[in-house]
Amino acid sequence: MAQNITPKLSTLQIEKFDYRAVYAKCGRARYISHLDFMRSMQRIIKRSKLPVWHTQGFNPHVYLMFPLALPLGTDSRVEIMDFALTQKLDNETVRKQLDEKCPEGIEIISVAQPVHKHTDIKSADYEIRFTSNIGAGECIRRFGEFMQLEKIEIEKRTKKKTVNLVDIKPYINVTEINEQDGWVVLKLCLPCGNDFNLNTNVVLDAFCERYGIEIEQICTQRTKILLGNGENFT
Repeated sequence: MAQNITPKLSTLQIEKFDYRAVYAKCGRARYISHLDFMRSMQRIIKRSKLPVWHTQGFNPHVYLMFPLALPLGTDSRVEIMDFALTQKLDNETVRKQLDEKCPEGIEIISVAQPVHKHTDIKSADYEIRFTSNIGAGECIRRFGEFMQLEKIEIEKRTKKKTVNLVDIKPYINVTEINEQDGWVVLKLCLPCGNDFNLNTNVVLDAFCERYGIEIEQICTQRTKILLGNGENFT
């Protein structure tokens, strides 16, 4: 006869107060992988001594939710982390206690109550600064040619381990491109969220591969996370 097993704390209702932190991940912290960063934030929250809410069930753990993974090597001051406390505390108090325990490169910018759902995220803005072996002016000219192509196809591996060709051109929105002190400054709006994600590295790799360009120096920053109507998610 099957035994009905229920969690020990299944009848215990612990009050839960939701918070959303906007944080920066810059400098050396940009090279922390998403999985390692999640572990780091768990330690930061525990060290903050905040009354953090844990998931209920057989294996309770600190509740953390990151709607978007930041590409490795990318700076950002608009990243989002959702968590919950068992007590309602002032937002600035929560921010300070978390920020005091953050290492170099990680900064808690603001804390507030969530307004939008994660599924409302549709795109993000990026600024890419780079130098190449062909010079900024020529690189800008060729990128213009690149965006005039009928298709920009890349290989995408499926869950069944097969490879399909995907045309990414309809998803690339170039908002600005210019030269500053020998650097190409490229600003893109790319899709992200539950529907479709396009990484800046994928766009640049496709461009460089087509024209045989070698990137010498590069700095990438996510500058905004956007809703479907173009407004800031944060």
